[in-house]
Amino acid sequence: MTRHQPQIQTTEEGAGMARRRSARLHPQISASEQSAGVTCRRSPRLHPQTQEIRRSPRLHPQIEAGKDGAGVTRRIRRRRGGASPASLPDDDDMLREILIRLPPQPSSLPRASAVCKRWRGLVTEPKFHRQFYAHHRNPPILGVFERNFQGILFTPVLDPPNRIPPQRFNLGCSSRDYDLLDCRHGLVLAKDQMRNEVFVYDPITREQRQVAVPLEFKRDYYYLTGVVVCPAGNQDHMRGGCHLSPFKVVLVSMHREDNQTLACVYCSETGKWDNLISTEAPCAINDFGTPATLVGNVLHWLFNGDRILEFDLDRQNLVVTMGPRFTNEFLHGKRRIIQAEDGAVGFAILAHPRFRLWQRNINCHGVATWAPWKTIQMHKIVGLPLQIRGEIRWLLGYDEDNGVIFLYANDSVYAVQLKSMHSKKLYKIYSINQIHPFTSFYTPGTAINGGSNGAEMLQDT
Repeated sequence: MTRHQPQIQTTEEGAGMARRRSARLHPQISASEQSAGVTCRRSPRLHPQTQEIRRSPRLHPQIEAGKDGAGVTRRIRRRRGGASPASLPDDDDMLREILIRLPPQPSSLPRASAVCKRWRGLVTEPKFHRQFYAHHRNPPILGVFERNFQGILFTPVLDPPNRIPPQRFNLGCSSRDYDLLDCRHGLVLAKDQMRNEVFVYDPITREQRQVAVPLEFKRDYYYLTGVVVCPAGNQDHMRGGCHLSPFKVVLVSMHREDNQTLACVYCSETGKWDNLISTEAPCAINDFGTPATLVGNVLHWLFNGDRILEFDLDRQNLVVTMGPRFTNEFLHGKRRIIQAEDGAVGFAILAHPRFRLWQRNINCHGVATWAPWKTIQMHKIVGLPLQIRGEIRWLLGYDEDNGVIFLYANDSVYAVQLKSMHSKKLYKIYSINQIHPFTSFYTPGTAINGGSNGAEMLQDT
């Protein structure tokens, strides 16, 4: 039988069958050791999933040989570059990162705490409050305190639903017998005229602390002024997080006879007054009604003329420096020490119809010079009426943390953001007084009415 199919090969036992030479066999036919016809593919043309087991190095990546020589498929998992599940943040951490980015307005966290029990638990944690303060850094201006013929009053400046009712921040005493000295870092400092003592009041928690004035200030000193600040390095308190613990009070006064200026510091952590500090040279203070400005860790008060009284909280020293020389011609109420954009000491002078801003530069030898910073035309302030009846006669207050200055114009108080030059009309006034901006965070758990989530402490007024 000479005409067999090329795909058939004869065996040795198959008598009468013609044998073909292996070289002429069909490419898919090869002889086995028992000369039986066995089909196979040449490895270069074999499909990866049907290779011989002995050619395993060329198996498909998803095919491996079993013990019985059968091809067994397996799935190879590829590792991605992401973190392992154990290192991924949990749901609470992710939710916390979202919630700390809510606006720092009084209604934000109370509303978030009212969503569900889980959210309320997160936004009332002390850890969350610290992260919230650190993220927003500067608390918002909730309103202003001022001393008028009725006493010490609070006026809210935010719109509903963030508007704080005025009665919420009542001092809780007959404020007609108190002089308002300062308002800073969420605290109010006032002096009791009858008892000759000062008290520090926290409007959020309604806590207060009475501190007796040192004997040296009771006899021959007058023009008493003061400042309440948080201790250096306690950033949480500066952002409105620590309330009455801890704080410092700085009192400054002037001797009746020789115009010697005296300062003293009270620390709430020790409960004591430090040693008295005085200036090296006499100086007359006629501008004590203007609150101090805190730049860095140094307090600055305006003197009459072109002088500035500075008290360094770190070094505990009291010095007198010079302001811009031409400020002698400007009357009380038209100038204010401010903080420049780069953190330097600045000076704002109101010369209607413009603002003149100066900045103090200190060279490598420690010599200070004043240079013009910018001049702002009143009509370029966004939101300020183009036609103002009469001149803008007064600078009523300043908040160094938010860079906002308060001025009197057209029988109303306006807040001007010095960086953006945007203004907002706050309220009408019938008497001109120095105002003290009150900045603080309003968070659930510290609501002054004791509410569980603090949402009911706000109202549309």
